Amino acid sequence: MAPQVKPGKASIKDVATLAGVSLGSVSRVINKFENVSPAVRDKVLRAIEQLDYRLNHAAQTLRSRSSRTVGCMLTDVTNPLYANLYRVFEEKFRAAGYMVLLANSLNNSRWEVDILNTFQSRGMDGVLIAPGNERNAELLAAVENLGVPAVILDRDMATHHDQVQFDHAPGVKAAVMHLISLGHRDIALVVAGTGNRPMRRRTEGFRAGFSASGLKHDSTLIVRVPTSTSLAFAPVEALLARSKRPTAVVALGTSVLGDVLSAINARHLRIPDDISVVSMGDPDFVRSHVPALSTVTVDLHTAAGESCRLLLERMNGQLAGDARRVIVPTRFLLRDSCGPVPEIASPARKSR
Repeated sequence: MAPQVKPGKASIKDVATLAGVSLGSVSRVINKFENVSPAVRDKVLRAIEQLDYRLNHAAQTLRSRSSRTVGCMLTDVTNPLYANLYRVFEEKFRAAGYMVLLANSLNNSRWEVDILNTFQSRGMDGVLIAPGNERNAELLAAVENLGVPAVILDRDMATHHDQVQFDHAPGVKAAVMHLISLGHRDIALVVAGTGNRPMRRRTEGFRAGFSASGLKHDSTLIVRVPTSTSLAFAPVEALLARSKRPTAVVALGTSVLGDVLSAINARHLRIPDDISVVSMGDPDFVRSHVPALSTVTVDLHTAAGESCRLLLERMNGQLAGDARRVIVPTRFLLRDSCGPVPEIASPARKSR
């Protein structure tokens, strides 16, 4: 017979009594540990449902000194790369018994410091962070003083925490060299002017592609918008209106890419007949776009998996010592948006 308790007021002891198992078994099921037999797990879950048992997280935190939560700070979750990373974070940490709490900093250094302080005061077990202001002194101090394990995503920061970085330059270099092999010389680059590691390394890879080909790039073909989700239509459209317009564009795979495609369409240019396009990032729509867009991409499951592994090992006390750094490679994925350099008969806009 089920213990007589009010809905939502059952204790862990009531659950154990109804399920006919030990308190330890109930605790292992609640905390999603793997060393529980399917039969015991089923008994406990049915008892929890029957009793409408609700875990008292505050009490659990006091007893175990663990909140079973991970803080995640990203600059802008509308960025497809971050949205997809967060999706994998949630999946992997949920399987390990943790909830991931997301904070969106929007590249605001003051907010980023406040978010880190909040993560610390709320007793997070660990944090995953991709700050927008990696060289800000106050932010660096806040990162160093977190007091909990942290993994820093794709930033160059002088810190004792583990880091996972994307090797942007080789992928962008390969894309540029492919475009050059097709005869392109006037290639535009559209990046954010934030100056953080991803933008620096992408720009380095872009220039390296020209250097390796023995060519000099026209720096006026580099467009820097304020952030990775800023409006890019006007500056790109202005490039395409030049008397000597670019014949190819390499652009961030955020909303910036949508603006680039809109500007190309506004000039009545066809991809790849009139202009070639490469996305830095692989948002879902590039595969269904007509034509499918070539990309410089990173294996997000590998990146997220390595981030979770590093953090879980620190949080579980499996590893102490010096900070580790994992480099995740990028690669150029050729689709249908790159073609030979076109013959440009008129300065900016061909008549059809």
